[in-house]
Amino acid sequence: MSVDNSVACTPAEAIRSRRSVRAFLPAPVARATVEAILEIARFAPNGSNLQPWHVQVVAGAHRDRLVEAILAADAADAPGYEEEYQYYPEAWVEPYLGRRRQLGKALYQLAGVARGDTAAMKRQAARNYAFFDAPVGLFFSIDRRQGYGAWIDMGGFLQSVMIAARGEGLHTCPQAAFTKYHRLIRQHLPIPEEHILVCGMAMGYADPAAAVNRLEPGRAEVGEFTSFHWD
Repeated sequence: MSVDNSVACTPAEAIRSRRSVRAFLPAPVARATVEAILEIARFAPNGSNLQPWHVQVVAGAHRDRLVEAILAADAADAPGYEEEYQYYPEAWVEPYLGRRRQLGKALYQLAGVARGDTAAMKRQAARNYAFFDAPVGLFFSIDRRQGYGAWIDMGGFLQSVMIAARGEGLHTCPQAAFTKYHRLIRQHLPIPEEHILVCGMAMGYADPAAAVNRLEPGRAEVGEFTSFHWD
């Protein structure tokens, strides 16, 4: 299967073809294209028109310097770095645990990582910090003084960015992994201390030849998560 980089997706096609791509081509992305994507995403729904999202975009030498710094810290297992907020639950229950294990197994198989090979697993995880070789990286932050509602709004904004990117023939990968190095990222980008780094995001043209991009996570059918009360 090759990943579809085509332009002019319908909304339904854009949503269905959006996936977390983990291998990108070195082809550059124009700044005007990224600006056009954000121009569309700014119309994402949000409570009381607060528009709580803040975005930092890196490309070129600025991106490369940041990637180099994070990779060095990660390779050295430098102390003092931890996630600014808890993304996953402390205790896993079904069906979420099973889904996570299924995805991890499929991903590592496609990436050529053998079960129990911790060194290979660490190398694969570190690919996050190079944006999976995507030429453009984005960082999203939110004022920590906001409430839960603003986080919901941020989710809608992130989805809008990713769907708008598909409309431009691009793919993305939202990456909570970057939150571990939020202090280091602040040394390179003007993210205020009153902001929480929500996630990073790789953006570029998917590599259709990469095995890892054949990952197709299964999705629950509508009837599994929906109850209709319809007279």
